[in-house]
Amino acid sequence: QVQLVESGGGLVQAGGSLRLSCAASGRTFSSYTMGWFRQAPGKERDFVAAIRWTAGSTFYANSVKGRFTISRDNAKNTLYLQMNSLKPEDTAVYYCAAARTILATTQAMAEPQNFGSWGQGTQVTVSA
Repeated sequence: QVQLVESGGGLVQAGGSLRLSCAASGRTFSSYTMGWFRQAPGKERDFVAAIRWTAGSTFYANSVKGRFTISRDNAKNTLYLQMNSLKPEDTAVYYCAAARTILATTQAMAEPQNFGSWGQGTQVTVSA
């Protein structure tokens, strides 16, 4: 069983930056795909970014490409999401997720049902 704990959310003005962290425990992650999703009130949970843990290959939603960076620290078993140039439409609860397999395509990474473990979420609010 994988445990995921997010931190780092908060309130920031448009144009500002935040870094989210996700501390992962319970297993080794060499064959995992890790991802960030977000969910705004009344909307579906949307893909933000993903990383193949061992290879370090990264993938992004078009809406965040060039502004957000996903990374991981193998030694700390921690996943990060650096968010720059934040916009009010980035406001959402951000979730860390783990898939116990190497997801082969960007389409597969974008599907929440392919991720079996989830954190509790952290709120990000961007004011105009």
